[in-house]
Amino acid sequence: MTNPLPRCAPSERNIDARGVVAFLDAIDGVGGIEPHGIVLLRHGYVVAEGWWAPYAADRVQLLYSLSKSFTSTAAGFACAEGLLDLDAPVVSYFPELDAEVTDPRSRAILVRHIAAMAAGHTSEQWDRALAADREEPVRGFLLDPPGATPGVTFAYSQSTTYTLAAIVQRVTGRTLVEYLRPRLLDPLGIDQALWQEHPKGRNIGFSGLYATTEAVARLGQLYLRGGVWEGRRLLPAEWVAQATRAQVDNSATGAPPDWSQGYGFQFWMARHGYRGDGAYGQFCVVLPEQDAVLALTAEAEDMQAVLDAAWTHLLPAFGGRGSAAADQELARRLTGLQLQFVPGQECEVPNGAFTAARSAIPGLERIALAPGELTLYEKDGTVTALPLVPGSWPVSGHLAARAARVDEDTVTVHLQFVETPHKLRIQCDLRAKTFQAVWHTVPLGARDLSLAALRAPRG
Repeated sequence: MTNPLPRCAPSERNIDARGVVAFLDAIDGVGGIEPHGIVLLRHGYVVAEGWWAPYAADRVQLLYSLSKSFTSTAAGFACAEGLLDLDAPVVSYFPELDAEVTDPRSRAILVRHIAAMAAGHTSEQWDRALAADREEPVRGFLLDPPGATPGVTFAYSQSTTYTLAAIVQRVTGRTLVEYLRPRLLDPLGIDQALWQEHPKGRNIGFSGLYATTEAVARLGQLYLRGGVWEGRRLLPAEWVAQATRAQVDNSATGAPPDWSQGYGFQFWMARHGYRGDGAYGQFCVVLPEQDAVLALTAEAEDMQAVLDAAWTHLLPAFGGRGSAAADQELARRLTGLQLQFVPGQECEVPNGAFTAARSAIPGLERIALAPGELTLYEKDGTVTALPLVPGSWPVSGHLAARAARVDEDTVTVHLQFVETPHKLRIQCDLRAKTFQAVWHTVPLGARDLSLAALRAPRG
């Protein structure tokens, strides 16, 4: 990150750091939650931050659907520049499809409807859009008429955000990253932002953005300040107000409480404040009443539990007086963080070569263990050697590994994909000389994964 954010002790911003410690204790390895990075802001100051090795402050993370809030921001800039009209029909931005899109329900979908997940479809539509036209999913989206009223019916669907992103990129002549670079990323000091594409040359919009935890915090701070950054207005206040208030009712979806408070323009309303979020615990929580922002990257199977912990422990902390002793307790809590690892004796990993009995990565056919090293062999001939250092997570590229002998016949390896939330658990059978590799949480949208697939796009 460039342009460092100011930092101070929690007590200097009227925060009782014991509440932050309690929040960390509630989410660190509890109930399937594994935090990877946290940045907490109050009154514009970083009051707490930490990363669990092998994750690090300068390493980008796959944000999954938190990407949508960056897409919303791009749409806000396009509206401000007169390039995008929220009340224009979506099909009007794709004149080449005009003759094909004849159903009046599809033709009635406006830009504001897709910005608010209210296109009128009643379920996730992305797979149907791809089935209809993989190379132009917008066509597949518009040729599948909604079954309900656009602008009224909420359905969380990747197709709506993809189409919004496609429109922004069409009217600006730039990818989202290129368009946001001078308008958002550079002013906020975000130097790393990498976005997946489909088709080539078009950022997908609904997911696929890789950025740091602090970049997420900076986006939240921009919205908390109504679109102003360091005294300079970047986003119109009207856009911020529209994006962060309920545009459609989603209370009838049966979702957990913080997913049924209404939906804005690619932001969720919550019981407290509003947020962008992404699968497996990527959060940008904005709390206007507390003048605070919580950015969290994680691997969480229960995202509601993360928010419950925030409401239980962080909200009261913002009303506390704080103390130097509590600040020091938090500083100790945030020192030397690293991911939990399977119990075992890391120093006793034996030599051995193993073939796949079952592998969640189809091309991962063989692995080899040796003192201080794990070697991975893929069907396409790719060979990846990773260091094994007992007690730590050395990173090589986008991977880190640890291994331990857990009993006489078994070695367990954790392969961490450090630019994503995900880990591969590999269990080696020393007698059979085979291994089984399974995901702890399965990557979304995965098709024929290789080891290289789960890394930020380069070049």
